[in-house]
Amino acid sequence: MADVTMPQLGETVTEGTITRWFKQVGDDVALDEVLFEVSTDKVDTEVPSPVAGVLSEILAGEGDLVEVGQVLAVVGEPGQAPSAAPEPAAEESADAAPADAAPSPVEPPSVEAPPAAPLQDAVEPSPAAEPTPAAAAPSSGSKKFRSSAARRAEGIVLSPVVRRLISENDIDPSTLTGTGLGGRITRSDVEQAIRARASAASEAPAAEAPPPPPPPEDPPASEAAPPPPQAPEAPPEPPPPAAADAEPSPRRRRSSVPAVVVRSGDSVVPLNNIRRRTAEHMVMSKQTSPHVLTAIEIDYEGVEAVRRSAKQAWKAEEGFSLTYLPFIARAVIDALRDYPHLNASFGGDELVVHSGVNLAIAVDIDFQGLLAPVIHGAEGKRLRQIARDIVDLANRARSRKLGPDDLTGGTFTLTNAGQYGTMMQFPIINQPQVAILSTDGVSRKPVVVTDAYGNESIAIHSVGVLAMAWDHRAFDGAYAAAFLHRVKELIETRDWETEIR
Repeated sequence: MADVTMPQLGETVTEGTITRWFKQVGDDVALDEVLFEVSTDKVDTEVPSPVAGVLSEILAGEGDLVEVGQVLAVVGEPGQAPSAAPEPAAEESADAAPADAAPSPVEPPSVEAPPAAPLQDAVEPSPAAEPTPAAAAPSSGSKKFRSSAARRAEGIVLSPVVRRLISENDIDPSTLTGTGLGGRITRSDVEQAIRARASAASEAPAAEAPPPPPPPEDPPASEAAPPPPQAPEAPPEPPPPAAADAEPSPRRRRSSVPAVVVRSGDSVVPLNNIRRRTAEHMVMSKQTSPHVLTAIEIDYEGVEAVRRSAKQAWKAEEGFSLTYLPFIARAVIDALRDYPHLNASFGGDELVVHSGVNLAIAVDIDFQGLLAPVIHGAEGKRLRQIARDIVDLANRARSRKLGPDDLTGGTFTLTNAGQYGTMMQFPIINQPQVAILSTDGVSRKPVVVTDAYGNESIAIHSVGVLAMAWDHRAFDGAYAAAFLHRVKELIETRDWETEIR
């Protein structure tokens, strides 16, 4: 018997959705034969079986959201009969039912709860762990609370995570519009409904106070008591002057993030998976590494001369334009050999210096998020092959055709904002790497040039900035500056004409 688990499909991927099983229980499975398809925020990929045998059990159905490392299926020995599903015990409580089945109501225990038990304990589940089947069943009030949304979800195909969110927030699933595969309700759909309900609650006007009760009827004049004499009103005391250094109230200290108010005409745009994962990874990176920015100006005139002369022939041979990016990548790869601590990853309290350069290239996905596919073994490639790899990875990233290996193992990252004419960008490190280089816009500018005799003059050259964010835990500013100086030297002085042949 062997367990089939959810693989790691990218360094930042923590979960995925099973979209299709290619085998059913009882089918023979060969080693490396495609077993199921999984969709993550980064890739949609077919996963092969790690062993040969008979698929004896499927533990995660199509549409289920599963975590990395979670057991999805069991493959038995060839010829072994599939496992039979155990019969549920008659006395088993509804809490022990599978996650996809709506729990059925159970009779309350015969023992009455102590009269001093607070009311909220009967309707709100305790944060403690779920009771085992041998434990006493919860009170009828608690079961009714947990089952109300689940009963409305009967007959609707939902993943365990989605079903739990619906139950915990008491959402009617019939009011949700599914955006998943085949119109299935996804976790994002439920979370959007939760946010919309919270926004509506914050906008709702405060409930009007009930009108005061009518005054009692006046007694007859003969029975009316004379009004008591009224004492003169004391003048109100002036408020104490506010001290300049008065400590703010606890409420003011706690409210660090203001609530978002959705006004008429505003639109609420839910984050898709890739946008949400990108946001999580960027926040984590800023919290993990002490980011430092170091930038240097590059004179690309030598590169520009080669690009102009080879422009038409290159496009005819390769089918794409020759940009500045492969020239920069080639120089960075060589400079990393001289400054290896930038080609490294931070692991706990140690720096792992990598022997080879796996160059990650950040790719924008229609302004919805970023992927960083990897050129493996880049230290052994020349400019033309690097250019091909960059174009191939970018095309496959935008068409969602990357495989798991394309997104793992990066040791240094380039991000290219220069196509939009940026002057200088402060990028965020792609964890667990220790540096990322932004290639910014190149434009024609006047520069001071010196001839062979030391005479200075003004010329118009193609100039741009390279800006690098780096982790100050790994090295210091002098090391980062020396690396950028080496990149500059390689770009400005290399014989690029021979490189592209």
